[in-house]
Amino acid sequence: MKRKGLGARLRALFGGSFGSEESYEDLEELLIEADIGARTAMELVDALREESRREMTDDHEELVRLLAEKLESVVPESSFELTHGKLNIILVLGVNGVGKTTSIAKLTRHFLDTGKAKSICLAAGDTFRAAAVEQLSIHAERLGVRIVKQGTGSDSAAVIYDAIESANRRGDDLVIADTAGRMHTKKNLIEELSKIDRIVSSRAPDAAYRRLLVIDATTGQNGFHQAETFAEAVPVDGIVLAKYDSTAKGGILVPIGARLGLPALFVGTGESYSDIAPFDRSSYVRDLLDMT
Repeated sequence: MKRKGLGARLRALFGGSFGSEESYEDLEELLIEADIGARTAMELVDALREESRREMTDDHEELVRLLAEKLESVVPESSFELTHGKLNIILVLGVNGVGKTTSIAKLTRHFLDTGKAKSICLAAGDTFRAAAVEQLSIHAERLGVRIVKQGTGSDSAAVIYDAIESANRRGDDLVIADTAGRMHTKKNLIEELSKIDRIVSSRAPDAAYRRLLVIDATTGQNGFHQAETFAEAVPVDGIVLAKYDSTAKGGILVPIGARLGLPALFVGTGESYSDIAPFDRSSYVRDLLDMT
C-alpha cells in the first residue's frame, strides 16, 4: 500500500466539504491505508469528530493540527539511556528480514559515537541462520568490537550467557544480543525467547536489562502482529523502527503504541551505520502527516 502523500490527501479531504459522515469515513480509510489499523483509525476519527465539533472548525490546517495532536496522544515516547556503573544488556528481537542485524550494528555505532558505551560485546544469538552469525561477525570487525559466537545450531541462550560472562570479566559496558527470528511455530518462538529471557534475568540480576523489538516500517499490519507475538514471549521495552524513510512513513507505530503501549525508541533511516536516531514523537507525527 502506497504511503506517500498522506498529508496532501488529508488536506484535499479537509479542504472539501468536510464534516459529513461520508468524509469521516473517507478519513478513516486514509488512516487505515497509512498502516494505522482499523480499530485505532476508528478511535482517532471519533476523537477528531468530537474535537472539531467542539472547536467548531472546518479549517483544513486546523483539522490537520488537531489530528496531529490526537496521534501524539496515542504514540508513547520514552528516552533510552544506558545505566552507568552497571553492565547493560540489550536483547534484540525481530523476525528475519526486518533489519535486525543491521540495527544491532547501528545501535553499536550510536552508543560508541555518543560516548554512552566505551566497550561493547556483541552476542551472536541467532544460531539458526549461519548467515546471521557471519553478518554480525563482519559488523563487529568493522566497528572494532568483540563478538561472542558459536557454530550454527548451538544453543542460543548459551551463546548469550557466555557473552554476559565474558563482558563481566572484561568490564564491558554493554552486551547487545541477537536472537533468532524464525521458529517452526509461534509456540516454539515464544518458548525459545522466554527461555533466553529467563536465563538473562537470572544470571545477570544486577544488570540493566532491556528488550528491543525491530519492526520493518514497510511491513504494514504484519508489524503489529509481530509486536503482539513477541510481547507474548517477553516483556518488550520498546521498538526500533527499521527502514524508515520517505517512502514508508511507519504508521504502524500508532497501533503498536495505542494498543500495546510499546514506545518507539530508535528509527533507522538509511544504509550506513550512522543512520539511526532516537525516536522523536513530534517529528514522527509531522513526517507522517507531511506537515511543514
